[in-house]
Amino acid sequence: MNALPQVDYEAVSALKQEYLHAVFRREGKEMLSSERFTAFFKRNEDWLVPYAAFCVLRDRFGTADFHAWPEYAEYRTEDIRAFCRPSAPAYEDVSYYYYVQFCLHEQLLAASDYARAKGIILKGDIPIGISRNSVEAWVEPYYFNLDGQAGAPPDDFSVNGQNWGFPTYNWEVMLEDGCSWWVRRFRKMAEYFNAYRIDHVLGFFRIWEIPSDSVHGLLGHFSPSLPMSVEEIEGYGLRFRKNYFTHPNISDWVLDKLFGERAEEVKAVYLDALGMDWYALKPEYDTQRKVEAAFAGKSSAEDAALREGLYALISNVLFIPDPKQPDKYHPRISARCDYLYQTLSEEEKRAFDALYEDYYYHRHNEFWYGQAMRKLPVLVEATQMLVCAEDLGMVPECVPWVMDDLRILTLEIQTMPKKFGLKFGRLEENPYRSVATIFTHDMPTLRGWWEEDAVRAQQYFNEVLQKDGEAPASIPGWLCEEVVARHLYSPSMLCLISWQDWMSIDERLRYPDVDFERINVPSNPRNYWHYRMHLTIEELMGCDDLNRKIRMLITHSGRD
Repeated sequence: MNALPQVDYEAVSALKQEYLHAVFRREGKEMLSSERFTAFFKRNEDWLVPYAAFCVLRDRFGTADFHAWPEYAEYRTEDIRAFCRPSAPAYEDVSYYYYVQFCLHEQLLAASDYARAKGIILKGDIPIGISRNSVEAWVEPYYFNLDGQAGAPPDDFSVNGQNWGFPTYNWEVMLEDGCSWWVRRFRKMAEYFNAYRIDHVLGFFRIWEIPSDSVHGLLGHFSPSLPMSVEEIEGYGLRFRKNYFTHPNISDWVLDKLFGERAEEVKAVYLDALGMDWYALKPEYDTQRKVEAAFAGKSSAEDAALREGLYALISNVLFIPDPKQPDKYHPRISARCDYLYQTLSEEEKRAFDALYEDYYYHRHNEFWYGQAMRKLPVLVEATQMLVCAEDLGMVPECVPWVMDDLRILTLEIQTMPKKFGLKFGRLEENPYRSVATIFTHDMPTLRGWWEEDAVRAQQYFNEVLQKDGEAPASIPGWLCEEVVARHLYSPSMLCLISWQDWMSIDERLRYPDVDFERINVPSNPRNYWHYRMHLTIEELMGCDDLNRKIRMLITHSGRD
């Protein structure tokens, strides 16, 4: 497997599990009877016991979906304690997972202690979501809205938004006990890390909540939020037409635009004619999840295009009723890019533009500030770790207020400037309390974005790097070095350069295929994260030229 160009996680996991089971059979009992394990178990029993039970039951029943288990589908503390007793039949399987977690703890702690002794800090990561088929959802379901889906609105990564499939948080319940679920997570991380990143910090202000019958994120809305009444909508000068604005707008014109030659096929198979050039989706195809099911197993380009077209039909609305207050509405995100908006008169467009701008950029600032300040101070104060946050995407005006109040480091990416109207951020203007980086795991690498957008690369070459002439089609090593150096010299407290971007400096060593360097494609929720370093540690230690260059760049920037 080491010879593979990319990671095969299933194969790696199977091999590791086989190895771990063999080691456990040889030394497990002795280790589990040690004083070290006893102390570890005592400190971590509250989460370790249900976690081990969950793993055993998942293996036994062949699924992590605990709702489908014939036994123990509902978590009961006493039942699980009995299941995990040393005298219980399942104890050997349970103790295996105790052993694995103990080994992981000792290894990570040893690595952390070694790094600290060398003056190196480790930065952990707090994901915003959990799986609905996870031990957390099984043990403490009251903390989560398991019938919802979390995601992100449309952005530069995905024009249809992102649907992560995670349940949303029941913040009112979490706040009742001082966000103890979060505090426990943070304090556990503090055993190993000196700093941490809050993934999608915007989720602590509001989360993008998507209906359970949606595949894309376009039909979502912010939660919590302040939906608009009909009176408010009409106050902007837009006469509210409920059926026209809240149901998929399907006409011959729309069908021709979306499906071209296949429009008649779509009418015959998927639509009911309403007369007067109007159509409605048949009940068996009237949600994106129903369409997804109908196209299961169909993988041709033609089928994919047809499926995406039907998704687009379903999301062709102007307003979305609030699920808790159906007499109030949210303007659909990015509706101004869709077909229904185009049917409005110029006066109606101006009115919708005004309410859309107010709703998404002004209406919620004070409200979301209050929401964040109910949650984040508790978490920031839970440990002594340095707090960083991923504050990218559709960032409300109130986010910098909270970040500044709580001394949370922002994330600064030059190709995603936060100041309106800028093509590229100015590195020299990065705030001190920030983390500077070239790209994240959700973005192409430096080499990747340069090659995939020649126009933007040319602008960056001329305007940011101040180079004359035509930008090279592929960015050369010397230019990658300059970009890296500029980031290191920025005033940001931390500068994190990905390994792919360090390697880009040396054209002899960097990955031959730039596409293989990318980690994630967020528009694809099933994207396989399979990037791996193509050189071994031993080979890297022998790369004297690159190592000297990296050392020089870090030293000269004052970051050593």
